[in-house]
Order: sequence, then C-alpha cells, then structure tokens
Amino acid sequence: MNEEYDVIVLGTGLTECILSGIMSVKGKKVLHMDRNSYYGGESASITPLEDLYNRFNIPGSPPESMGKGRDWNVDLIPKFLMANGQLVRMLLITEVTRYLEFKVVEGSYVYKKGSIYKVPSTETEALASSLMGMFEKRRFKKFLNFVTAFDPNDPKTFEGVDPNKTTMRDVYKKFDLGQDVVDFTGHSLALYRTDEYLDQACLETINKIKLYSESLARYGKSPYLYPLYGLGELPQGFARLSAIYGGIYMLNKPIEEVIFEDGKVVGVKSEGEIARCKQLICDPSYIMDRAKKVGQVIRIICILSHPIKGTGDINSCQIIIPQNQVSRKHDIYVCMISCAHNVATKGKYVAIVSTAVETSDPEKELKPALDLLEPIEQKFVSVSDLYAPTDLGHDSQVFISRSYDATTHFETTCGDIQDIFKRMTGTDFDFGDINRKQNDIFGDAE
Repeated sequence: MNEEYDVIVLGTGLTECILSGIMSVKGKKVLHMDRNSYYGGESASITPLEDLYNRFNIPGSPPESMGKGRDWNVDLIPKFLMANGQLVRMLLITEVTRYLEFKVVEGSYVYKKGSIYKVPSTETEALASSLMGMFEKRRFKKFLNFVTAFDPNDPKTFEGVDPNKTTMRDVYKKFDLGQDVVDFTGHSLALYRTDEYLDQACLETINKIKLYSESLARYGKSPYLYPLYGLGELPQGFARLSAIYGGIYMLNKPIEEVIFEDGKVVGVKSEGEIARCKQLICDPSYIMDRAKKVGQVIRIICILSHPIKGTGDINSCQIIIPQNQVSRKHDIYVCMISCAHNVATKGKYVAIVSTAVETSDPEKELKPALDLLEPIEQKFVSVSDLYAPTDLGHDSQVFISRSYDATTHFETTCGDIQDIFKRMTGTDFDFGDINRKQNDIFGDAE
C-alpha cells in the first residue's frame, strides 16, 4: 500500500465504483478502499436476511415463513434503471453487462385519489386509460405527438414553442391539459420530484418525457430494468472492470486520515500505512467536514406475501404518488420486486417506499404508500441524511459524491458522476472515453 496512485477511491457505492472503473479504463493507477467488509456502501444489497434484521436492530431471527436467509438480497436504496438511460449506456459501453443479468420491470403506475393506474405513455395506452376522460385523452394524445416529433434542431417541430424560453406550464396550457394529467406527466413520465420544473424552460422536460418513451419502447412493459440478485451487483460489476484494468481493491480497511499538504490532498492513512495520491474520490461519510446536509430521505423496506393490489398480480412495478395528490411538496415512490429477481424466497415480495422528509413524523408521511401494500409482514425503517459537497475539489483535488436521493432511478446519480468527471479531468464526460479496448485482458477466461 505504501506507494503512489493517480487516484484513491474511498467507499464502494455505485458512484465511486463507476468512477473507479472509468479512471482505470483511462489508464489511471487506482487504489480503491472501503471500511466495510462488503461492496456497495449505501447502495448495497444485504444478504442473508438475518443481516438485514441485525442492521435494523430487529430482535430475534426471521420467522420460518421467510425461508432460507441466503435466498434474500435486499437493496438498501430502491432504484431501477431507465432502459434507454445513461447508466445502461455506461453498462453497455464498458461491457459490464457481461457480469450481470437484467429483467424488465413489469409495470409503471401512478396514484390518483386513492387508487393506482397504469401510466399511459403511448397513444394506444392513453386512449385506453381510465385516468382521463374522453376529451382529455384527445388533448393528451396531441401533446404526446408534439413531444414525439419535437426536434430541438428543427424549428418546424416547435409549433410556436421556444424550447429555451417557453415554460412547461405554458406548454401544458397550450394543449389545455388538466391538473391530474399535468401531475402524472411531470412526475410519472418526466420523473420530477417537485413542481419547480413548471416555471423553467420546457426543453429539459420534453427530453425527459422522450427518455421515458424511448426506454418503454425498448422492452414494452415498462421503461425500467432491474438486475437479478439486487442492485449490489452493479457496483461489483464496475469494480471488476476496474480490477481488469489494474485497479487494486481493499475491503475492511479503516480509514484513519486523509492527508493534505498546502490545501491539496496527497494521501490516505490506513492501519498505520500511507498511500499517496494525486486525486481522491469518496462518499461524504469519509470526509464530513467538506460536505453539508441538504435534506433527509425516509425509506421503508416492506416484506409482503402478495403482489400489490390493482397491478394485475405482476411480480415487479413502480408506483409514483405525485405530491399534489397527497398535499405534499415531494412525491412518494414505491419500488416492488420479488423472488422472480432472486432477491426474495419463493412467494415473497419486497416493496420499498421512499420520499424526501418534510415533517417531524417521517413514517406518517408514507402512509398513502403503506396503505397500498397492506398487509405488510415486516418493515425495516430508515431515515438518512442527504449530503452534498461543499468542496468541489478545484484546489484540494478531493471529489465527493452526493448522497443517493429519493428518486427511483439512477439518472441523478449519473449526472453526479459526469459532474465529478468534468471537475477531475477538466473535460466533459464522453461515453466514447470509456470504451473497453479490444485487446484488454477481459478477465473472463476463468
């Protein structure tokens, strides 16, 4: 360990492992350490089930009805992958997909007045949906056609809309869309967590709706994918990529000190040894004095013996409860997966509900979502602080990731990865930069 590296990475969360893989592919000498004995950090999948009970201080052992503890791989954070999104592009280009297997999430739903409805994102689904009346359907169909045809490089597709000036609120008014339709469009298609986007230029929202539609078009049932054996497989896949390119991994390494000289990071001390470096990547927990709390998120992992009512007994789905439907400032999310994804024993389902904390009674905030899941066999409740860096690394060369937010997808995480990459290298992230070399040692011969 007593040598110099281009980059030291602390923590094996998804953000850190992707950046470690990217830096290794780009020829950097990387040392990657984690104080834990497992990969994944906050984005780990916990197995066996007994470990989950211990982690949440639930007394006793899991009941026999839960089956074998090793049949469970339970995510600490609930996320799906957009089929046409940035993380899937990273997985494909780096060929990390060779280490993973995915299943399509079977449905995407939105909450309205106490019931759930399938999210309509195509013309056919819109016309069949019970979410809207007949005239509303026609207007929504016109809106979807406008979004589908919209090309920022072709003013003929603008229909009087200025993509960089017209607000999304005005675009909705142009198509005379009602509040319920605005709710599910902004929150279930564009996947915004709040309504702040309404008064911003519409281009970003149009692109987000296109991403949803294009992701849906790839596999049909929903725009989301999920890896077998849980999300913890993702950081491990990128860690393997880094190792193939010479990255060195050390788990169970207590970090005693991050060492600075003249305000710039020069190394990390662990178990009395010092590894020197030019740059450092870490999650906020390793260097708390350079991060600030920006909020809290509550997540409740629920074990069920049944699929969610109103979903047609499918084995995986996402449900979004838009803020306006429950008089909140932030949406509530439900991610449900099951034994079909090798994350639970036969006949069991794992539903994780989450939201940004707004009150002093966070669990009560999730009641509308928990009511959809009843009866619940076992709950595991966590309230986590969210952190963002106060030091952007320009002088110190320390690059701190953001905490994982309450959204049910990885698009914000990918934005953080690209932002850190730009600050580290001075250049915009280019997917072409992470192409694996044809003559690399694939490490797959075993």
